[in-house]
Amino acid sequence: MTETGNGTTPGLALLEELEGNKLVTNIMHFGRVLRSAGLPVGPGKILDAVSAVQTVTVTNRRDFYWALHAVFVNRRDQHEIFDQAFHIFWRDPRLLERMLGLLMPQGPAEEDGPEPEPPSRRIAEAMSPGNDEGNEEQEEKEPELEVEATLTASANELLQKMDFEDMSADEIAKAKAAIARMRLTIQNVKTRRFQASHRIDKIDMRSTLRAAMRSGGSVIPLQYRTRRKRTPPLVILCDISGSMGRYTRMLLHFMHAITNDRDRVSTFLFGTRLTNVTRHLRNKDIDIALMKCTDSVEDWSGGTRIGDSLKDFNQFWSRRVLGQGAVMLLISDGLDRDAGRGLALEMERLHKSCRRLIWVNPLLRFEGFEPKSQGIRAILPHVDEFRPVHNLESLTELIEALNSQLVRRKEGITEWLQAM
Repeated sequence: MTETGNGTTPGLALLEELEGNKLVTNIMHFGRVLRSAGLPVGPGKILDAVSAVQTVTVTNRRDFYWALHAVFVNRRDQHEIFDQAFHIFWRDPRLLERMLGLLMPQGPAEEDGPEPEPPSRRIAEAMSPGNDEGNEEQEEKEPELEVEATLTASANELLQKMDFEDMSADEIAKAKAAIARMRLTIQNVKTRRFQASHRIDKIDMRSTLRAAMRSGGSVIPLQYRTRRKRTPPLVILCDISGSMGRYTRMLLHFMHAITNDRDRVSTFLFGTRLTNVTRHLRNKDIDIALMKCTDSVEDWSGGTRIGDSLKDFNQFWSRRVLGQGAVMLLISDGLDRDAGRGLALEMERLHKSCRRLIWVNPLLRFEGFEPKSQGIRAILPHVDEFRPVHNLESLTELIEALNSQLVRRKEGITEWLQAM
């Protein structure tokens, strides 16, 4: 950081210039809220935010919103957290139309407008009035309580069953660490190629004749061969539409862990179009991998055209990645923008191209779930398994299913199809 003519840095000079302005203090507190919600916000970004607000000469709320958005949001998956935090923290719409130094009122929101979407738990936790100093003083005053550990539920067990949508920022960090430790070992399958074997199996005539020639033909030692085994490829198709946005972040961590744990993993993201992100997820650094994924995808948190996306996959990628008995993992809620147009035909073709097709759907976590959507009805007849994916426990069960025998259709899907 360079110095100005009077010997101070530009950031310090800016703070000294706006020292009496309470807007700077509010921007600093807003940055702390975003950091508590999980966004990477440091002192440098606070100074950049103050500089951005001063540079754009803010006169309305929209300019102020995008000035802070340009500084604090680095990836598309951070937009939702920033948007909720902004509209809760800067709740007075007339704040910037008055003097910039005024404090925000604490009155209720306007009654005429539509009822806002309830904030996520991460934002609610970050906006709580408690601070670290107050918590420390409270901990000093409160007496220590001894709790019998055998009578309390394990924190890890509660985290395993907690829905990703209900997790706080700290719980999400723990869940990401648990996902990073997951390992996937799909059982090997027999290929069409052979290899030498010491066990009595098929006789390898070529090797037997060569061995007989080396001994002069007096002795014919039999040579055997067996089919070579290899781990089948794993292909993942993940829905990144707006209805899946709250689960996409955790599922990307899951796909990154799998991609870096074993070879021959191909990953595709789709909303209104199909994007291959296999190369990006092979990066060892999870932050760099997710940043490259979000930069390469143009339809993040948009609509869903499952039929068109599967058509592109079947036409351009199926022969490349679905060879040697690949296992297919389809991650989607089945809500299709085109009402299932052409989806049944593409699903049938996809099912015939792979060894096993598993569909994971976060909507399956609801007890009263029924396949009423046309997209779900079109997909369901062509899958071998139908599983929920909404917490760590469901991801663990999914890994166990992938590690199990590569069997075909489950009885539960057949019963559902008969009830439709």
